[in-house]
Amino acid sequence: MNAGLDRQQALAALMKYNKEPFHLLHGLTVEHVMRWFAVDQGFAEDEEFWGLVGLLHDIDFECWPEEHCVKCVELLKEEGASEELIHAVCSHAYGPCSDVEPVHQMEKVIFAADELTGLIGAAAKMRPSKSCTDMELSSLKKKFKDKKFAAGCSRDVIREGAQHLGWELDTLMDKTLQAMAATEAKINEEMAKLQ
Repeated sequence: MNAGLDRQQALAALMKYNKEPFHLLHGLTVEHVMRWFAVDQGFAEDEEFWGLVGLLHDIDFECWPEEHCVKCVELLKEEGASEELIHAVCSHAYGPCSDVEPVHQMEKVIFAADELTGLIGAAAKMRPSKSCTDMELSSLKKKFKDKKFAAGCSRDVIREGAQHLGWELDTLMDKTLQAMAATEAKINEEMAKLQ
């Protein structure tokens, strides 16, 4: 899989259009979660591509929220991104913002995991440790069921994502939690360097 740009170029592109620490953190989180999933799902040779899709998936969201997954096509073409990468980025918001359906396993994973990383991140902030490394699946499931908690994270999209993958919801939650716990230290280190 060819991304058309390397990680340094992708990060520079993200930072050109995203200044809010929240959005940068989300991009890094989804990048590292996608890298973890690439290995977990048997696509280790495509780890870089999976990661770059994660890093760039919300490139247009901060400046053009009303044109999310539309404006990104133009931005990513300008940066030299491949059609393959652009398709994958657009597919992550299939339904609400895009008519590009997730086809490849990687596209199904980002569709499923994107919203869930937000829910896990919000749940981690509520913990004494401020970390997801000591979070149990049972604790995450309670937060998922509480509709008032992190209300902006669509439970329907997360459920639909698990269905696209043919996984139980618990499997998706458990794997995404593992991915975030495994990559949290690296993400925090990168964020510290960017600020």
